[in-house]
Amino acid sequence: MTMRSWLFVPGDSEKKAAKAATSGADVLIFDLEDSVAAANKDAARSHVAELIGRREARDWSLWVRVNPFDGGLTMTDLDAVVRPGLDGVLLPKPEGGPDVVRLAAAIEEREAKAGMTNGSVKIAVVATETPTAVFSLGSYAPAHPRLAALTWGAEDLAAAVGSTGNRDEAGDWTEPYALVRSLALFAASAARTAPIDTLYADFRDLEGLERDCRRSRCDGFLGRLAIHPGQVETINRCYTPSAAALAWAKRIVEAFAADPGAGTLGLDGRMIDLPHLIAARKTLAAAGSG
Repeated sequence: MTMRSWLFVPGDSEKKAAKAATSGADVLIFDLEDSVAAANKDAARSHVAELIGRREARDWSLWVRVNPFDGGLTMTDLDAVVRPGLDGVLLPKPEGGPDVVRLAAAIEEREAKAGMTNGSVKIAVVATETPTAVFSLGSYAPAHPRLAALTWGAEDLAAAVGSTGNRDEAGDWTEPYALVRSLALFAASAARTAPIDTLYADFRDLEGLERDCRRSRCDGFLGRLAIHPGQVETINRCYTPSAAALAWAKRIVEAFAADPGAGTLGLDGRMIDLPHLIAARKTLAAAGSG
């Protein structure tokens, strides 16, 4: 599963769904949470269920962001959308790993009723939207078999702690949110699941998005949330390994495969060891090559 760009789509908008389908995004997240007014929740569920049921050929993965557990709507959302054609569920505002277990059990029950293969629906979490959740980031490791990605969010967290802003004059994260971002990256790595960076809110600022994405990929994130189709091309380009990087990663993997007992090898005058091999495998995986 390629997971560079994750584009949010309001679950109650046929027009935006049609536009998103041609955006080039790797993942479309049909939203039943924040972008859907309370009065439109039922209509959004019906619309998303109908989209899933079409089972049309597509070059993107279909995910749904359900409502959080504390709102009492999660199970109703799952009743509507867990059916053949659904690739994954994004859970907002989890408090830690036990919420993944809880969600997985609910999905498994509905997969069985729908005649689906057990485990076919994956899970991703927005892991930092409450203060409690920040202190629970380590609980995602070892990861549940369904957990495919971990991302983070700053807006709900800022509201929860009463921040008046979370970026400085230069547009960089202020210290508390830079810390949370780093912890989310390390939590995903510890759980051996894909770290996905949060959204870049100013969708008109593509230069700023590109700078931020390149720094994000350098830090170790493998993809990014998007809130507008216009962001997708930049995100895909920034998180796609270059031809040179892929070639080098392939050579590292091949070198260790040829000498499986080695802990350290020389390649083109450079010493490579286990961390290089791990990084090479992640580079190939990011490109869908390994």
